[in-house]
Amino acid sequence: MFSNLSRLRVTIFCVILYILVGTYFFECKARSVGDSSNSENLIKDDTEEYLKSYGEKMKSYMNLSVAPCDDFYEYACGNWKNVRPDRFQSNYKKNNLLDIDFTLRDEVEKLLTNTKLAQALNDSTELQVAQKFYNACLSAVVFPFPAADPAYLELIRSIGGFPAVDGAAWNASSFSWFNMSAHLTNLGVNGLINEDISPKYPFRPLLEMPVLGFDHIVQTDSIAKNTSRTYKMNEKRMQSYLQAYNLTTNMISEVIAGVFDFWREALEISNTFNGCTYKCKVISAKKVLPKYYQWKSYYEIAWNGLFFNRWDNTADYCDHYYEQLEKVCSKHPEAVANYLSMLLLYRMDAKLKEEKYHKDYCLSTVQSGFAYLFDKLYMTENFIDRTRTEVSDILQKLRNSRRNALEEVEWLDPWTRREALLKESTIKPVIGSYKNEEVTSGLIQEINKLQLEDRSFPQSMIQFQKLVTRLRRFNGLHHKELPKDTKPLKYLLGIQVKAFYSHRLNAIHVMAGTLHPPVYHPEWPSSLKFGTLGFLVGHELTHPFDTKGCQFDFEGHMRNWWSMRSRAAYQERAMCFVDHFNSYHIPEIDRNINGKSTQDENIADNGGLQGALDAYRNHMKQLKNRSEGENVTLESEQIPGLDLSPEQLFFLGFAQLWCSDYEKKQYWIMLNQKYTIEKYRVLGAVSNNPDFAQVYNCPAGSPMNPQADTCRIW
Repeated sequence: MFSNLSRLRVTIFCVILYILVGTYFFECKARSVGDSSNSENLIKDDTEEYLKSYGEKMKSYMNLSVAPCDDFYEYACGNWKNVRPDRFQSNYKKNNLLDIDFTLRDEVEKLLTNTKLAQALNDSTELQVAQKFYNACLSAVVFPFPAADPAYLELIRSIGGFPAVDGAAWNASSFSWFNMSAHLTNLGVNGLINEDISPKYPFRPLLEMPVLGFDHIVQTDSIAKNTSRTYKMNEKRMQSYLQAYNLTTNMISEVIAGVFDFWREALEISNTFNGCTYKCKVISAKKVLPKYYQWKSYYEIAWNGLFFNRWDNTADYCDHYYEQLEKVCSKHPEAVANYLSMLLLYRMDAKLKEEKYHKDYCLSTVQSGFAYLFDKLYMTENFIDRTRTEVSDILQKLRNSRRNALEEVEWLDPWTRREALLKESTIKPVIGSYKNEEVTSGLIQEINKLQLEDRSFPQSMIQFQKLVTRLRRFNGLHHKELPKDTKPLKYLLGIQVKAFYSHRLNAIHVMAGTLHPPVYHPEWPSSLKFGTLGFLVGHELTHPFDTKGCQFDFEGHMRNWWSMRSRAAYQERAMCFVDHFNSYHIPEIDRNINGKSTQDENIADNGGLQGALDAYRNHMKQLKNRSEGENVTLESEQIPGLDLSPEQLFFLGFAQLWCSDYEKKQYWIMLNQKYTIEKYRVLGAVSNNPDFAQVYNCPAGSPMNPQADTCRIW
């Protein structure tokens, strides 16, 4: 037993030890708290600096001399074309949303040198191939395009010949316009065989009407005169290729005239079918026409014989059309061969306007051609759980908003409402991308088959285009090895600017590449996030209930789940959008928007914008209730430098997604698309939204608050 003195000594020692240890931990904790506070302050400062910078960028897009109630698009986007980055873009559409491609391109440039990441993912060999191709592209001559390079001419001669260049050496009797078209599909060229891929297993080819022309699609009326814009643009493109072969002016004119003569006769056939594959099928079915005899050649040349025995007379092919087209091609063999030869050159052409875009072109080409490799690297490096969680949360709030709308709308009868709510409840969300390791691995391994020629970039480019086509056809070529529930390849690609809804899967997809400004940034206030990302999600969540989506049930089957009364009420409301958008005049081309062809996208814009605003308001209500209960101050819902309320910022963020810059030809192209030209998307959405008028204090009768005949479904 211890003595009292010993016991006292032990007690004193323990107290001293306790004090020392306690002091040590207290000091450590104090330093830790101080460091954390400093870190938080630094993060806060960085966030404030970023938000200030982004506010300046948003403001730079605006034309503040225009009142928002007069023309909200011009107010939000009037200066965008003057400040947007000057970079290469192969897409004919130029808008702020699609400019995220530039951000992704910069990420690809970083990933090109990230050998450690590639090694960790066992993809270093494939990355080396991509690096080699990229470096070859940088050192090659791509502007002006070397159309007369021997590699291109040799390829053309091997698949059909170039009579404009070969002259008497070209043999018309051995020329097959169909086989040359089939060979061109292996290089991604849709000549007189226009190939798409079915999105459903077994992913066989779908063939549509050929689309004729180069920079501008030709129509009968658009090339009736040689002074038309369409005529001049296509003439100029063909001249550039033929001049590279040192042909005389008279010879060039003769070749071009022959191509236009062929186009005119070919268009006469297309016009009888109204350009619609479905009508071809109906005609074939009624007349019980035999299969067009050359299809077997196409399947042997393009698909190694796959799928040839899997279809009947009325599957996806217009046999009657091709019977008629063959007669025209037989009359113009030289013109057809010249046209197809120049189409191949057009495919290989970088189409640069200036040399300064050379690097951007190479990055863009590498990004698209090696997409699945860079997607794997990008998703590993960039797509974090925080982003996925927040996007999931916003998506769920938008779904709650959509569900409330379905429950509250008065014109739905109980039966149809029940079916609609069932469909909404079974929508499957995919955020980032869909995963299929087996297919992705196979796609990446295809890169190792790319044969690059050190001394000839055109030779490498030819092999590259063959690789791109093999990748596009991958699921179809390997369908026997894949399960029947395999998804289309586009679902696997996270590094793309895309959000979409699949009717067959009843699924909404928000791809990871979309989650950059002007769509999303984690430091933005919720007002901006809901106006941008929230709108895009709400847009896609409206598609299950647009005029096409209404034809599919909750399992993705085509089925009429609408009562006659509800369908009639829906169609009446949908027709309002047709009439409204028909009234928008495009002064640049003296045409009006086609309200019928753009109907579903306009309905989705209207529903998405309202749904996003409702979701934002509910979100803020929940935050306010929680903060009052916990006595916490809410974060600011504004952006520094923009004198806008949170809900005004919401609408500005939406509008600035669609800031755009059009050349005249792009108006003509967009006129035939399912999307409304961006300016009128904005004007149509906000002028049909009463909340917008209230938020921006627009007087009744002003352009953005017409009040009369406003359209709304949900």
